[in-house]
Amino acid sequence: MNEIRSLKKIIDKSNYTVFFGGAGVSTESGIPDFRSYEGLYKVQEEYGYSPEKILSIKFFTKHMDIFYEYHKENIVNKDAEPNWAHKGLAELEKRGKLKAVITQNIDGLHQKAGSKNVLELHGSVYKNYCMVCGERYNLEYILNNKEVPKCSKCGGNIRPDVVLYGEGLDEKVIHEAVEHILEADTLIVGGSSLVVHPAAGLIKYFKGDNLVLINKTQTQFDSSANLTIRKPIGEVFKKMMGLKNE
Repeated sequence: MNEIRSLKKIIDKSNYTVFFGGAGVSTESGIPDFRSYEGLYKVQEEYGYSPEKILSIKFFTKHMDIFYEYHKENIVNKDAEPNWAHKGLAELEKRGKLKAVITQNIDGLHQKAGSKNVLELHGSVYKNYCMVCGERYNLEYILNNKEVPKCSKCGGNIRPDVVLYGEGLDEKVIHEAVEHILEADTLIVGGSSLVVHPAAGLIKYFKGDNLVLINKTQTQFDSSANLTIRKPIGEVFKKMMGLKNE
């Protein structure tokens, strides 16, 4: 409990806290970690392709039908609800303590919890667009199409506005994320093993006072952190948000 009290004190004293999160933020909401044994790689035999192959831009272009079948069954988690990590971060933003959430997740749970300033490095399943005319579509439109979804305006193919393997990240989002990290005096990294690049490389831009790592396993940045908590992040935030001001 001492480390959680330490986390609260750091946030209370901070003037500019930024959160950077990975897949581990959403596992407590029932969304599988992409690379864990219990994650999405268990379904490889069902489709005959690895998830990395299916979720690549080359595969999407050639096999949209298989991509969408996999996407709807394994990537979209429409019924998932925010856990204590999402709720805690939203509350900190509401109090003016958290300036931005930078996430590698595409599940929209931060927004569902109430966070406003969310930078989605890898896009969102809730955003989709026509590859021909650019018309925008919501997730319901995708889910209601049994075949590859087509644009109602021009008939073009629709794709999720997410970063697939073989594609680069949005430069505008990257730039904004770097700006927030450079400005931050406290950076909290949660639920990320910090091995996925280029997103993980953003941590190197942090020059502030307090680097906090909340992850169940060790990361390459542990030795640089001011505080390391090896527990599920939802559990940490639940306990921290329950602490009274001292």
